[in-house]
Amino acid sequence: MLISLSVRDFVIVDALELDFTEGFTVLTGETGAGKSILLDALSLLLGDRAEGGEVREGADRAELAAVFDIARLPALAAWLASHDLAGEDDELLIRRALDKNGRSRAQVNGRIATLAQLREIGEHLLDIHGQHAHQSLVRADTQRGLLDAYAGALALASDVADAWQDWQHARRAREDAERLSRESEVERERLTWQIGELAELALTADEWKDLNQQHSRLANAVELTQSAQHAVDALSEMDGNCLSLLGLVQNRLSRLAGVDPRLAETLALLDSVDAELREVVYSLRDYASGLDEDPAELVRIEVRIDQAMSLARKYRCQPQDLPEKLADWQQQLDQLEASADQAALAVAEQAALARYRTQAESLSAKRRQAAGELSGRISREMHHLAMGGARFAIELSALADPTAHGMESVEYLVAANAGATLRPLAKVASGGELSRISLAMQVVISQVASVPTLIFDEVDVGIGGRVAEVVGKLLKELGRRYQVLAITHLPQVASCGDAHWRVAKRDEGGRTVSRISVLDTGARVDELARMLGGEAITDTTRQHAAEMLEANA
Repeated sequence: MLISLSVRDFVIVDALELDFTEGFTVLTGETGAGKSILLDALSLLLGDRAEGGEVREGADRAELAAVFDIARLPALAAWLASHDLAGEDDELLIRRALDKNGRSRAQVNGRIATLAQLREIGEHLLDIHGQHAHQSLVRADTQRGLLDAYAGALALASDVADAWQDWQHARRAREDAERLSRESEVERERLTWQIGELAELALTADEWKDLNQQHSRLANAVELTQSAQHAVDALSEMDGNCLSLLGLVQNRLSRLAGVDPRLAETLALLDSVDAELREVVYSLRDYASGLDEDPAELVRIEVRIDQAMSLARKYRCQPQDLPEKLADWQQQLDQLEASADQAALAVAEQAALARYRTQAESLSAKRRQAAGELSGRISREMHHLAMGGARFAIELSALADPTAHGMESVEYLVAANAGATLRPLAKVASGGELSRISLAMQVVISQVASVPTLIFDEVDVGIGGRVAEVVGKLLKELGRRYQVLAITHLPQVASCGDAHWRVAKRDEGGRTVSRISVLDTGARVDELARMLGGEAITDTTRQHAAEMLEANA
């Protein structure tokens, strides 16, 4: 349940601290005093989009915070834990700050949270029933959604919609394959021919580089051999070669080293040079002996390079990219082959349709069971709301073509008077009747609500007298099972509250601010008297108000 709400610099509220209780709480006040601000604040805390204009004039930002008791909401506690948003106890703290530029930041138990997360949390915490709910009651999607909510089938309805989409995708894939079969065949033939050419060449990813290196070596084999032999001669074979001259230098300095020991380090370096030069000579001899002119191999490599160059020009790419192009074409061909398998696509379509029908039939069964029960309960509530003899029914009609919403249409029917024929709600009910039918539905659906807090925003608009008394008693009865908050202009409803808050607008320091006060018994009598008789409160209206309070205590 909702424990507390804190509001700072929001719309016309400068500072507000509210502590909530169990049972049925009513909120009253003059039109425009700011009763809806409380609902707006809760809606923002639970994921509604913010606007900069909601920051109080003269302030830089608005701050909202609410504390909820979630001890009896294990599913929400588990969700919070799975998203690393759990608190240390059974209380849930939600904060949200918004600046005058429209930017906002939300926190759940001290951790940053997204608006999507706030909305998901809100689904576990409270339901808000708006004063204009009856206006959408004539729409088919609203009627279907209310029935599914009562049946506890909203998740199943979502699964049916997903299954229908999967079926449609499978159907379109099969139809596309049939329509494009000829074009696909031409494309397959082209790809097959191109793949055959590159597959016959069988050029590997690293081969092009190796071919060029081998070609360069074989084409210059004579010059390479001659250069290697010339180097060997200069280093060790010809008169005055490097190694001979180095040996002479080593011998002379070796004799002088006895005269000056500092030459020892130089001699060591010369020994190292001698060893390195001899290693170079051995390496060049091996290199020269290993070179082979091999004209036939040179021709083979030149032919292969020419083939690769020819295909590269043909397919407008570099020779080294041919293996990648072959792999890409092969992938395209595999996809075409798969899409062209019309038998497989037909099987996939039938499997998707079967999955859809299985889930849609389960949804239909839940709807049929809920429709009869919900119709009876709404009819009984309509009788309580001064619509004696009226009947309410939910008609489920099989559709010729299944849809994303299931295999039947959902239509609400009503007979406003005893003996009248049931007809579609939009064609029978007047505005006042729609309001009462909507209230009856909201009360019935709320009785099976999974959330602990229910908020009714002026759902009693358009009714009065004895019907208003019935509405008050209905909400009071709901308050025994849920935490109920109702914004109302009707004294008959307000007198049924377990607690009563009044919203008032006043000028303070040249600015208009909204204040909410918790009323004691005496103040409740005055507020009810105002609601009964207007600004001029008389002893008669005050006595009437006191009698109403006593009767509904």
